[in-house]
Amino acid sequence: MGHILAPLRRYADFSGRSRRTEFWSWLIFFWVMIFILMFLDATLGLGGSATSYSNSSGVGFNVNGGWLTLLFALAALVPNLAVSVRRLHDTGKSGWTLLIGLVPLIGIIILIVFWVADSEPGDNAFGPNPKAIMA
Repeated sequence: MGHILAPLRRYADFSGRSRRTEFWSWLIFFWVMIFILMFLDATLGLGGSATSYSNSSGVGFNVNGGWLTLLFALAALVPNLAVSVRRLHDTGKSGWTLLIGLVPLIGIIILIVFWVADSEPGDNAFGPNPKAIMA
């Protein structure tokens, strides 16, 4: 639970480093919340829509987010950016590397490779290794 709340505690802190566990725990929490809020929006009629449709297998469900989803996504925008930048710092990359994600398709693949990479051992230009601090 601490890894999920760490990006909220460091809401707009773009300095330092974040471990893989903090980054991926936050990302999983974020997407689970998005899907839950999309269903709540559709159920409560808050701008979302839930539509059944038939695809090649004959089964399908389409959910579009509404106001709750939008508010959560906006509130989580800064923590998402901050933890992403800190994760790049942990691998020795500048936070500006995040802009590679603007390149269609290949950009996000490159970012995922950087986010999955192991921490730089020891201290780097962005601070001490968080693995060493935890140990």
